[in-house]
Amino acid sequence: MQRDHSQRSLHQQLVVYRRLLTMANHYQYIILVSLILCIILLGSTSTVLANDHSSSGDLSQIKTISFKRGLSDSDKACVSCHQQKQPGIVADWKDSRHSHVGVGCNDCHQAQPGQPGAQLHNKGELKNAYITPLVSPATCGRCHAEEQEQFNRSGHFRSYRQIIPKDSLHALVRVHEGRNNKELGNAPDETGCMQCHGTKIKLDEKGKPDPTTWPNMGMGNIYPDGSTGNCAACHTRHKFSIAEARKPAACASCHLGPDHPDIEVYNNSKHGHIFNADGYNWKWDSPPDGWEPGDYRAPTCATCHMSGIGELSTTHNINERLYWNLWAKESKVRNSTDVMSPLLGNGPEGRKKMEQVCSSCHSSTHTKGFFKQGDKAVKLYNVEYYAPAKQMLDELKEKGLLKDNPWTDEFQITFYHLWHHEGRRARHGAMMGAPDYAHWHGFFELQQDLYKLKAIHKKRLETGKIED
Repeated sequence: MQRDHSQRSLHQQLVVYRRLLTMANHYQYIILVSLILCIILLGSTSTVLANDHSSSGDLSQIKTISFKRGLSDSDKACVSCHQQKQPGIVADWKDSRHSHVGVGCNDCHQAQPGQPGAQLHNKGELKNAYITPLVSPATCGRCHAEEQEQFNRSGHFRSYRQIIPKDSLHALVRVHEGRNNKELGNAPDETGCMQCHGTKIKLDEKGKPDPTTWPNMGMGNIYPDGSTGNCAACHTRHKFSIAEARKPAACASCHLGPDHPDIEVYNNSKHGHIFNADGYNWKWDSPPDGWEPGDYRAPTCATCHMSGIGELSTTHNINERLYWNLWAKESKVRNSTDVMSPLLGNGPEGRKKMEQVCSSCHSSTHTKGFFKQGDKAVKLYNVEYYAPAKQMLDELKEKGLLKDNPWTDEFQITFYHLWHHEGRRARHGAMMGAPDYAHWHGFFELQQDLYKLKAIHKKRLETGKIED
């Protein structure tokens, strides 16, 4: 009897435990579901709040907002229409410094009757007004006179002008690349060369920009009003951001590729390493002459070549801090005041200024040691690569052992690559701290070029013939 009673008691306890466990699981389920619902509700609320905050903080995203303060009636007419038709333009402008200080559309785009490129606007709310899509450096210079004057004394000024007299370059683009096609042959220039170098912008019979010359973002554009340059090449429209122009990407759209891989060189350098690892944390919008180490951990292109740093003031003359010409066939020290000269600049003074830039982060021992290494590489290229290659070229030319078409002549093609591709990479890599471009993309390929040139030179002299 006692055993049976114990068994019943144990059975009752087990039943109670099961019921309790079931109840616990039931309540746990309810609690779990409640927690999930709370998380969903909180997430939705935070998303709404974030969206509200984003909308209230970024006015550029609100297409219906009315901008009136400081704007003329004509500016208001422009904005009311274009924020619907081309919202990207207005969104950029709303977020720009121009918008914040009351610089409106017509401050830049207004034109006078008879002015080259002036078009009569009679659409929407803007009636009987003359405007132009071509905002030239002369227009920017009305407010930014010092920057325009500095630019006009820099190498960027001749970006297009320097290629005007180069018949061999025009032949390469039009005849060889464009296949001398009357209708299509200028495409390599329109989609390639002029998008970085610029061109002389022409107008059609209606006074509108000719599509063979515009649109383009070339640095050296010559506008119908005669002014040269393109501020929007670095400060892209319609935001014209100083922060954007300070970042390497502003230079990279032109300074890249096999013949002047400056962005690749920068990324290969220790400066580029730090920027790519940490640049998103830096302060980019400090005022001119106020952007100093501390806002950033390593320099960008603008830091070294243009920005105010230490005792150096900002400049739009990108030649001021240069010593060598690193893009020419043979590198020489800069020594000219002629803006059209490849040697524009004062090399010794330029080196002093660049050393001042370096001194904001490096000791004088480090800085002078770096330039000694770089100078040695440039001199090596001049003496051991360019000089003997040029001597062989001249000798073959004198003996009539070069083809009339240089782009079918293996010697002339290799000579071109030696200075225009590999030689530039070696020099740029050495002077900007990029070991892979100084060595593997530079001097390693240079020695291959030189051996090839020597072999072709020897064979032509021995046979008196140009090989097939």
